[in-house]
Amino acid sequence: MEKINAVITGVGGYVPDYILTNEEISKMVDTNDEWIMTRIGVKERRILNEEGLGTSYMARKAAKQLMQKTGSNPDDIDLVVVATTTPDYHFPSTASILCDKLGLKNAFAFDLQAACSGFLYLMETAAAFIQSGRYKKIIIVGADKMSSMVNYTDRATCPIFGDGAAAVMVEPTTEDYGIMDSCLRTDGKGLPFLHMKAGGSVCPPSYFTVDNKMHYLYQEGRTVFKYAVSNMSDVTAHIAEKNNLTKDNIDWVVPHQANMRIIDAVANRLEVPIEKVLVNIQRYGNTSAATLPLCLWDFEKKLKKGDNMLFTAFGAGFTWGTVYVKWGYDGAEK
Repeated sequence: MEKINAVITGVGGYVPDYILTNEEISKMVDTNDEWIMTRIGVKERRILNEEGLGTSYMARKAAKQLMQKTGSNPDDIDLVVVATTTPDYHFPSTASILCDKLGLKNAFAFDLQAACSGFLYLMETAAAFIQSGRYKKIIIVGADKMSSMVNYTDRATCPIFGDGAAAVMVEPTTEDYGIMDSCLRTDGKGLPFLHMKAGGSVCPPSYFTVDNKMHYLYQEGRTVFKYAVSNMSDVTAHIAEKNNLTKDNIDWVVPHQANMRIIDAVANRLEVPIEKVLVNIQRYGNTSAATLPLCLWDFEKKLKKGDNMLFTAFGAGFTWGTVYVKWGYDGAEK
């Protein structure tokens, strides 16, 4: 029996129209463009500011574009998985809302929560379902409305994050392309350093939690930065060595877009020039689970069939990892 690989066959994306610039941020908190660019690398970020719209709206836009680009029939979609930390509701899942909005009748769907590492976990999950032989067309979506949990009076965190979504189609192939290998990790050590204090079952919403601003993202930036640099660099180097990938045959590194200094550290560890690294942090900021697929959406036309790509991310938990993908089509033809 021929080996079944899971290959990405298309990309769709969406970012909101509203652009929040560093100049505007500097009017909210004591900061400036030079400080933000030097320490983070973000010039502007997109914000979904229309009342009543949540993560599912952006996910639907991205998935609809994906289905149009790939000429997919809604009845042929087997599975939808959405990685998000900012679901529309505690329940039902954002993925279930997506099924309704896209008119999917034959799919099952669920959400996956791995914070900023969500899209890595999505790729591995989709690959396993495809390799089982029972599923043929899977849509995976990374989507986050980070502005819904950002405190815009906190100068340490508010410049970092933005909103966006991107979706990819994953299908079976017997060719030697697709999601080839991965190393994913979770250690649980990150709880004190990156979390939302209230809103869950440990600390349900109350007047006290609202008054004390406990429903915003909390981050101890220096600690998270240190762990992100070491873990992303180590795991990416491990997967590269395991698959005989070097600076000469790695075509693209696709890093989580959280901080330009982290991106530089990963590239330096691999000895890969920055020209081989997909970077759009300056335009979107950190969109959590959406950063990796948004890079694919932005740079799709540069990607060629057979390109060796290393995806890597780090997120709350802590969660982190690297996925090795051999790209499956010429993006310029899409």
